[in-house]
Amino acid sequence: MIEIVSATRCVECDICVKVCPANVFDATESGVPVIARQDDCQTCFLCEIYCPTDALYVAEFAEGPTGITEAQAEARQLFGGYARALGWKRGKAGGSEFDPTHRIRVAQ
Repeated sequence: MIEIVSATRCVECDICVKVCPANVFDATESGVPVIARQDDCQTCFLCEIYCPTDALYVAEFAEGPTGITEAQAEARQLFGGYARALGWKRGKAGGSEFDPTHRIRVAQ
């Protein structure tokens, strides 16, 4: 379940809003998307995978909100953890060079 959109890491690209199949996020006038329908999250990790700045944290086995704070997630290096587990690295495609879907990350 999506837990955090980090306002300090977010570059307001709205990629998470665009890739979410459950329409969990709302774009805002201030720029940083908000988690508007957390209960609709399918834990597909698309938002976290495609975030170009690791500004999102999705809790893997959560059936409801966990209450984790941004500071806790930062301290535990949870931001972008799923993408790293897949071999995707910032600035380089990493293990995804054979998977053309990694190009969505840079789509605007």
